[in-house]
Amino acid sequence: MSEAEQARCAGKAALAQALVGARERTLRLFAAYQAALGPALRVPCTPELNPPLWELGHIGWFADWWIARNPQRGQGTQADPLAPRAPARQATHGVNADALYNSSTVPHDRRWQLDLPDAEAVRTDLAHGLADTLALLAQTPDDDAGLYFFRLALFHEDMHAEAAVYMAQTLGLDALDATVSTAAPPPEQTLPQTLSVAATPWTLGRSGPGFAFDNELGPHAVSVAAFEIDARAVSWARFLPFVAAGGYAQRRFWSEAGWAWLQAGATVEPGRSASGAEPWRYPRHLRPSTDGGWERQRGGHWQPLDMAAPACHLTAFEAQAWCAWAGRRLPSEAEWEVAAGHPGFQWGEVWEWTASAFAPFPGFQPHPYVDYSRPWFDGRPVLKGASHATAPRMRHPQYRNFFTPERNDIFAGFRSVVGQR
Repeated sequence: MSEAEQARCAGKAALAQALVGARERTLRLFAAYQAALGPALRVPCTPELNPPLWELGHIGWFADWWIARNPQRGQGTQADPLAPRAPARQATHGVNADALYNSSTVPHDRRWQLDLPDAEAVRTDLAHGLADTLALLAQTPDDDAGLYFFRLALFHEDMHAEAAVYMAQTLGLDALDATVSTAAPPPEQTLPQTLSVAATPWTLGRSGPGFAFDNELGPHAVSVAAFEIDARAVSWARFLPFVAAGGYAQRRFWSEAGWAWLQAGATVEPGRSASGAEPWRYPRHLRPSTDGGWERQRGGHWQPLDMAAPACHLTAFEAQAWCAWAGRRLPSEAEWEVAAGHPGFQWGEVWEWTASAFAPFPGFQPHPYVDYSRPWFDGRPVLKGASHATAPRMRHPQYRNFFTPERNDIFAGFRSVVGQR
């Protein structure tokens, strides 16, 4: 059983250990932000960022809301999300935590205008909150319903830890020393370049015991035709010839939405016009080097580009355009999952854009955290896999990540397919 599957079925002892470990990572990341940004912790108000102090408070608030303050936490997915709750702990010193940290009701841009408790107060509250969580966990029945919200809080904190890492990259901060290391893949020359996958029936959607996100449920049969897929995410060595061939200037390779994104240009990329007047000419965090090669920005430094590394910080539009240039296509979600069972399939270096829209599976019913999936069934793509900053327990082949296609701040790349869908 993989570490990710073990985490979804973790009992109380393993879950308690994981919650402590996740909190330690959260605090290390926050300390790194404080060291880099100073006590004020100011970051620009952009769609890609959140104020670090708000992020920290939100993590603690989320766990309290669904565990310590949730009178129906033992009912798992059957709990009423609107059940009345006791006042937040922070209310004892004059702060309405629900009005500060509830991401469902506090608009994104408003988070920069809030009078937040200082870092020391938030750290103290996090310590109290974790103690409450662990005490309640010790009293909870060791079953899926009883443990549901503890597992949810754990995975939620893992997601925010990864967000802290890619936000640091967006801000040009030195790489934070809290990412998750992964085993290096075998040397490029020993890897199969492509995998041939025979036609097969497949079941999309999770069933069985353990934790599942609501958008993963609803197992249903699909038919997958034979296809050939890259054994590994597309590398810079494969992607950059598209750039060199003028791919970013050729309309025929781009979707209508992709061409509009390309022409609009960057709004937050260092060195580009803040007005968005300069179109994209190559991927984010990349630039030509003086020796005719390429450099990649990693944190606050420019380094020679590792051409064997997977192409990263790409939008879905760039992935689609490369595929059009190469005569290939993005895999569907089902194709990706089928291929992931092949022993030669290498994944986990970058999140991977797919051709599948993030949509509900048959019989979808939102879980109590109703804003996790349902508001985002708007046609945005599914991403599969994981990145170097993804906690190992989040690296599950059935996990469905989802971002809007223009996002290039996340650690996202792609792999390609040939064959009739």
